[in-house]
Amino acid sequence: MRIAIAEDENAYAEKLREYLRQYAQDYGQALETACYSDGVSFLDSLRGQFDLILLDISMPLMDGMETARRIRTTDPDVVILFVTNLAQYAIRGYEVDAMDYILKPISYFAFSQRLNRAVSRVKSHTRNYLVLSARGSTQKLNVDSIYYVESQAHNLIFHTETGEYTIVGTMKEIEEKLLRFHFFRCNKGDLVALRHVDSVQDGCAVVHGDALLISRARKNEFMEALTNYVGGVVLGMSISWIFRGHIPESRNGWPA
Repeated sequence: MRIAIAEDENAYAEKLREYLRQYAQDYGQALETACYSDGVSFLDSLRGQFDLILLDISMPLMDGMETARRIRTTDPDVVILFVTNLAQYAIRGYEVDAMDYILKPISYFAFSQRLNRAVSRVKSHTRNYLVLSARGSTQKLNVDSIYYVESQAHNLIFHTETGEYTIVGTMKEIEEKLLRFHFFRCNKGDLVALRHVDSVQDGCAVVHGDALLISRARKNEFMEALTNYVGGVVLGMSISWIFRGHIPESRNGWPA
């Protein structure tokens, strides 16, 4: 588990690191930590790489509350714990979906209890993410939210549940990253999430309402991959029968 500590007081930062080492030993939990002395330097280095953030509210340059607001613009799921001696501000954590707060001076018992809950939440919300970087900004995408990736010239356009995101890259690179998550190319320029294929109609894969051409060269391999993904036969019906829309569908387009 990767944990960031954003704390401007060296004594408290070292105390948190000491408690994390003790917690890792007590609970047999592998932890990686990184420390930052202010919100600005932390945000500059943030690439969606942390599972948990211990965030001091009172910091120079940018306070913890504003730092948390900016974190939430690119990472809605990372667990945030405030560390502060200002309880009246810490209780405003709901504004940035902070899980809890730890009051200074910090005791190991209180710290370990809150960390236990935070670790449990991280484990229960384990997802696969893809970190996109473009024009100085970073976006952390849940892989399951990606409908398909479209290649245009030297750009990749990610069509997702939360909108479209464009980065510079090649289809080969992104295909290698997403292959294990059941993505497959239906043509040279479209990499499709098989879980989001609603149907196959008129030589096209319909993905979230978009009809993507299945090229002749890739048709057999694409249909085989799609068939394997849904198990080949569902409720005793062939995959081609399902794609003609003769049985009820779930919200993902697959048989209910």
